[in-house]
Amino acid sequence: MLPLFDKFKSYIAEKFTNVPKPEASVTSVAFTRVNLEGAEYLAKVSIENPYSTSIPICEIGYSFKSDLREIASGTIPDPGSLKAKDTTMLDVPVKVPHSILITLAKDIGADWDIDYQIDIVLIIDLPVYGNFTIPLSHKGEFKLPTPL
Repeated sequence: MLPLFDKFKSYIAEKFTNVPKPEASVTSVAFTRVNLEGAEYLAKVSIENPYSTSIPICEIGYSFKSDLREIASGTIPDPGSLKAKDTTMLDVPVKVPHSILITLAKDIGADWDIDYQIDIVLIIDLPVYGNFTIPLSHKGEFKLPTPL
């Protein structure tokens, strides 16, 4: 019985490779505020769903790096669903503690900006196929005001 199931699974996987899949991109990353806990950033992610039914998002994972060091990471469980035959915008909030911000002085002092990279992993639940992972990466820099 097990070989039959494996053949069926291979057949489905083969047919699924030609089916359109959701596509995503990071549209922006912005500094939002500083509070007592640290600095907050907001990444905006656009996901296009080609299917005529909504699709649940299982989890969003993120890693925020500066000067090649990870300064924040986390997961957002069960953030909602993708709209059917539409583009869904997701907010991925990132909180960086003050203690980490102090270690960025070397990067800031070199060119008066903060170079960053954010890696995001979206895990969505596609019917029949199961969990489908969409990895994203975005690099940029935050310019700081120049001292007087």
